[in-house]
Amino acid sequence: MAAQAVSVLITGANRGLGLEMVKQMLEGSCPVRKLFACCREPDGPRAEALQTLAKKHPGVIVVVHLDATDLCSIKQCAQQVGSVVGKGGLNLLINNAAMLVKATLQETTPEDMQNSFNTNVIGPMNIIKEFLPHLRAAAKASGIPGMSSRKAAVVSITSLLSSMEYVKQTFGIFPAISYRVSKAGLNMLTLCAAEELKTDKILFSLIHPGWVRTDMGGEDGEVDAPESVQGMLSVMASLTEEKNGAFLTYQGNTLPW
Repeated sequence: MAAQAVSVLITGANRGLGLEMVKQMLEGSCPVRKLFACCREPDGPRAEALQTLAKKHPGVIVVVHLDATDLCSIKQCAQQVGSVVGKGGLNLLINNAAMLVKATLQETTPEDMQNSFNTNVIGPMNIIKEFLPHLRAAAKASGIPGMSSRKAAVVSITSLLSSMEYVKQTFGIFPAISYRVSKAGLNMLTLCAAEELKTDKILFSLIHPGWVRTDMGGEDGEVDAPESVQGMLSVMASLTEEKNGAFLTYQGNTLPW
């Protein structure tokens, strides 16, 4: 029997890992019914590659304005997505948009920390809350038992830098205080959501993409975006209720908190 087509939403889809996810999802084995590619400035120069891709797949890719730091923007996006997916709902939401300030504790300003939390924690929290009706609808409509990314799931892109156990090994290489603290907050948010919404059969998971050579990761990264995304999508496809609330690498290994 052919796999059921899914609806997917990706934040920060105009560049880096997000754009690569859009590309690979269109080529994947799981058919995509609608792919909502979200970014802050869909008509700006940084979204040209995404718009070009959308023109090649007009029936599938829907480029949508979404600013993770703006609740009104999130609400409008949720309404737009809801008008398209209807009772079928949204199967997979990928919280990919993030900000990174490469600063030590002594260099980090209160504004750095506040902005990091607005984008990396409060943004995903509001996105989960506003899209929850569409995720619940997908869970009810899927007819698939258990939990999976083909049914209803929220996958948040986190980082090894959020792991408290790895601070001693990684701090000297990449301090990034506000990024570390905010991603640790995202991890806790995800664990709480997994526990609160498990009766809705909505799966929550965290994935570390590796140190990727992107605008955010820099040129010294250890893996290219295509390899990272290929691994992450494979991990997402394999998720079950046993991995609800899991903290995984793009290779599928479990990371310590």
